[in-house]
Amino acid sequence: MFVGDYMLITSLDNEKIKLIEKLKQKKYRDKEGLFLIETPNIIEEAYKNNYLKEVYVLEGNSFSYDVPCYEVSEKVMGKIKQVETSYVVGVCTKPSNNEIIGNHILLVDGVQDPGNLGTIIRSSVAFNIDTIVLSNDSCDLYNDKVIRASEGNMFNINIVRMNLIDAINKLNDKSIPIYASLVNEGEPIENINKESFALVIGNEGNGIKKEISALCDSKVHIKTSKVESLNVAIATSIMLYEINKE
Repeated sequence: MFVGDYMLITSLDNEKIKLIEKLKQKKYRDKEGLFLIETPNIIEEAYKNNYLKEVYVLEGNSFSYDVPCYEVSEKVMGKIKQVETSYVVGVCTKPSNNEIIGNHILLVDGVQDPGNLGTIIRSSVAFNIDTIVLSNDSCDLYNDKVIRASEGNMFNINIVRMNLIDAINKLNDKSIPIYASLVNEGEPIENINKESFALVIGNEGNGIKKEISALCDSKVHIKTSKVESLNVAIATSIMLYEINKE
């Protein structure tokens, strides 16, 4: 059963379908304040958190959400979906988060790979991070690969994008200690202040920028044996696990 402005869309020239096509590009996501999601689980997370605006479902399937739902032909679904097996596409409004909240903060400095960022978001939710701060040069939060890798957990955590120097100044005002994560320098991650912290993670190839690292209070690392460094998403997940342990 469909709820709201139900109709069957069969034309690729439909204005709503044209908008969905545009939303695959970052410049239009920024302009419209909207982005796309796929798969029932991710759509459910968006709906529970009040970000779901519209749903487009392949004819013959049904969704019952209190938002406008549109049935589309196979040809139209083939045009708008980004995942081969998708039979439902959701349109979401962008969150308007702009404040750093809580005492467990993750600062992301220039992470470029969407899969890495999505995994970092998922681990941050799993291990009780309050706010993720994305640097201005980190990849787009609303890239479909980020959303899918996060398994919809981007809807379950406060995420802000800002200049990291400004973020660090705000954290200093709150007396939250700031830790730079490095490959093999500093204290073991287990020594971090678990009650209140901001952990900075860096770019896949270059790590944390020198000007950001210089503003941190301490340096921490993960002890490894035969591997010089770990993938940034894996390293972040391990660090957050260690911090979250009782």
